Parts: sequence; C-alpha cells; structure tokens
Amino acid sequence: MEAHLAHLAAVQQHVTGFIYPNEIELQWSLLIVIYPYITGLVAGAFILASLEKVFNVKELQPTYRLALLTALAFLFVAPLPLLAHLGHPERALQMFLTPNPNSAMAMFGFVYAWYLMLVLLLEIWFDYRADMVRWSQEGKGLTKAFYWVLSLGSRSMSKEAIAVDHKAVYAITLIGIPSAFILHGYVGFIFGSIKANPWWSSVLIPIVFLFSAIVSGIALILLIYYITSLLRGEQPLMSCLNKLASFLLYALIIDLSLETLDFIHRMYESEESIHILSELIYSKLFISLTIIQILLGTVGPMLILVFSRYGKLPDELKRLGYIVASLLIQVGIFSTRWNVVIGGQLFSKSLRGLTVYKMEMGGIEGVMSGIGFLVLPILIFLVLIKILPPWTEETEETVETTA
Repeated sequence: MEAHLAHLAAVQQHVTGFIYPNEIELQWSLLIVIYPYITGLVAGAFILASLEKVFNVKELQPTYRLALLTALAFLFVAPLPLLAHLGHPERALQMFLTPNPNSAMAMFGFVYAWYLMLVLLLEIWFDYRADMVRWSQEGKGLTKAFYWVLSLGSRSMSKEAIAVDHKAVYAITLIGIPSAFILHGYVGFIFGSIKANPWWSSVLIPIVFLFSAIVSGIALILLIYYITSLLRGEQPLMSCLNKLASFLLYALIIDLSLETLDFIHRMYESEESIHILSELIYSKLFISLTIIQILLGTVGPMLILVFSRYGKLPDELKRLGYIVASLLIQVGIFSTRWNVVIGGQLFSKSLRGLTVYKMEMGGIEGVMSGIGFLVLPILIFLVLIKILPPWTEETEETVETTA
C-alpha cells in the first residue's frame, strides 16, 4: 500500500493543468500496448504468406511457411497480455458462456478462435500433411507415433491427395485474408469507436492499425528469413529479400499516408479538443511520437529502403539496409501502439490537464512481464520450426529455379 501511494505521489509531480484524482493513474498499461502489437504481427505475417499462395508471388516462396509458423507462434501469445491484465483470467470464459454480440471486446474470443482453429491451424495442417505422412513413415518409435498423430492418421501420398491439399490451402488462404483483416482491424475499431476520447475517436483508426500491422509483419518475416538462413549456413536469396523490401516500402508509404491524412483531418476539424491534443503531442508524446514513431520508425526506414532497394549498391549493403530498416520499423510500430494506448489516457476528461505514465520494472504490469510476453512467441516459434521444419528440398529447388 505504501509503495502504491509513493507511486501515485511520484506521478502527481508530473501532472499539469486540471485533472480529476481518479485519472492520475492510467487504467491500461504496457500489457495493453503489447496486445495490439502482437496481433498486428500475426495479421501482417499471414497477409504476407497469402501473397505467395493466392497472388502467386514466387519470389516469396521461401518465406511462406516461415510466415505461417510465425503467425501461429504469435497468435498463441496474443491473448495472454489481456488475460494477465484482467487479473482473473478465468473470467475470460464468460465471453464464451454468455456471448454478447454488442460488445466488440467480448467478441474477440470468437474472432480469435475462428482465426486460430479454422484458418491458421487448418492451412498449416493441409500444407504440411504430405510431409507429416512422410516423416511418420521414415521415423521410428515416438517420432513415428508423433507425426502419425499430427497427420491424424493420414497415409495417402498420391498426386490426387496432394492436389486436394493444395486446393484446400488456396481456399483457406482466401478465407484467411479477410479473417486477418478482421482480427487486427477490430482492435483499431475498439479504439476508434470510443467517442468520448478525441485521441482515439476516428474512422481511420482501424485502417491505420491494419496497414501498420502489415508493415510490422513483413518487417518481422524479413528479419526471420535473414537470420534463419544465416543460422543454417545459407545466404538468403536476394530475389526474395528484394521483393520483401518492395512490399515493405509500399505498405510503409500507405501507412504514413493514412496517418498523415488522419492528422490533417483532425487539424481541419479543429474541435474543442485540438488544444489539449496539440499540447499532448508537443509535450508528453514529443519523443515517442515525433522522434521515435515518425522520424526513426517511419521516415528513416522509408529512406533506407528506397536507397537500398533502388540504389546501385552491392548486395551486402542492400541486405544491411533491409535489416536496419526492419529493426527500426519494429521500434516505430511498437511506438505507434504506445502512443495510441498510453497517449489516449494522458489527458483529462475535462480536456484541461495532462498526467504521466510511469512504468514499473516488476509485477504483472511491469517491464519484465512485457519483455516476457515479447520473448515467449519467439521461443514457441523455435519449437515449431523443430517440429515442422519450414525448409524442404522441393521448396528450395523450386525457389532456386524461379530465381
């Protein structure tokens, strides 16, 4: 109790203007920042995977299975920050027992279950079915039994069966694209539909969330493809990296354009909240918004990608540019989520004062817990690629032929 009071006293020192006592301490913390960040990576990774299967972008074939397994690993962790913030995770079951279609937050469970069980897991199963059958036939003991269970006892390796697998993957991917849009678009919808908060209330918020998710997902897969290739003792294909960089640049331009349009729209409307929002941007969020999100996380990577992709540079410098840009983008997108979630709680309901958010290192809402939730999907991904190796001889030979 004394520690909590000391924390409130420290926060009060940074309060400016008029603010109600119950607004000094923020209700949504770092965990709620991490939640949309992780779901954005899921949506972006799956949308990237769909480019190869549905739109036949053959240069991206080496990243297809990597993107699916990445999406699955992060999707497993996506609801955990929410459950941890809830305090009583068992209460989450109420949304299934007493569904409320009028609550966007309550419907998350059904969107999550649909995407995980009927889209992502099914696509991965059909794509790996033939491989799991082969691994079961070649394995012995527990390995044989393990892959037999994963393949659900399937034994067919005929051309007809494999053709059915390919058709199923294509059909599921078609369904999965709008599902991925819904998965992350609804997160932006939750914020954008809160009319009482002028920082969140915007019809463009769901679209901005969606395209920023695509940006972060592509950047993550580029990093994963590059790192896993080096760990396997192989050089990543420049044709694949170039195509990834091109799509990343296009998505980044659209994302910046949408955010600029949203800012111009707010300035043009100039509602009574414009003064407190201006003060918020120029004081509390200047570093995280102007410096980190816009300059370091958006404009900087955009320039690096332009020079690396279209400049006459050696492949080594191009690869370095792609990696640096992807890392900066992850910082920028995380800062975007921070500015939305935390920034929307820093001004009072009276629109006459600003507070501050002070993070704690320990505790369920602290920095260490946040780092744990960000590291956990990476560990799950490492387990998944051991169980379901995304590199097959057929895929590599096909990519080399295409390149």
